[in-house]
Amino acid sequence: MIEVVDHGPIRELRLNRPPANALDHDLVRTLDIAVHEAPAAGVQALILSGQPGMFCAGLDVHALLQRDETGMSEFFRAFFHLLRSLAESTIPLVAAMAGHAPAGGTVMAAFCDRRILAEGNYKMGFTEHQVGLPVPRPVLRAFEQICGPRVAHDYGLRGAVMNGEEALRIGLVDELAPADQVLQIALDWCRQLLALPNRDALAATRRYARQSMIQAFAHLDQDVEEFTALWCSDRTQATLKTLVARLRAT
Repeated sequence: MIEVVDHGPIRELRLNRPPANALDHDLVRTLDIAVHEAPAAGVQALILSGQPGMFCAGLDVHALLQRDETGMSEFFRAFFHLLRSLAESTIPLVAAMAGHAPAGGTVMAAFCDRRILAEGNYKMGFTEHQVGLPVPRPVLRAFEQICGPRVAHDYGLRGAVMNGEEALRIGLVDELAPADQVLQIALDWCRQLLALPNRDALAATRRYARQSMIQAFAHLDQDVEEFTALWCSDRTQATLKTLVARLRAT
């Protein structure tokens, strides 16, 4: 599910769940553990990556539709815990996206310090409203921090999907690059940070910058309950089943 590749003190966590690196419960938990345990293993920076053409397509809707209400509550709790681990990480994080990164892919990238997307017609976006779910409270806060409140609210409410050029224009990604250079650029950026003289100072600055994002997880129990109820509602279930049928037909 995840390939761990160490580049000296920088660890790459490469999603490897073909064909779309879609997020099911096992992948979320595996990634959460890997993010949480990295600093204790001496890792000084993390890169989240995927496969050529596909970073992460978001939630594995087909698999998650097989889970009952209790199972979905467990999944959403695990997913929010992963996002919290990314937000609270004590080491720099980079999303190296060599392909599509909509929905959950964009969400994970939002909690990184830097986002690099491959050039080409690759898609990103916070698409929760398209399937009947709200943009999670911490995700909206992260989106606001990256792009500003007005842009975050507009794109979040519309569930807008965008290409790389638009994502760069609004600040959702920091750089576009040829797909075969995305990882190297991420590594170079990490090495620039690690070359700074005082990593404690770097960690403190990151902690200050992420404070409001982390505080948004204070409502975790409420958010899990709300997401589970909305996911299990008749309207959302019908929307999700239509989505799965459409994807199977393509």
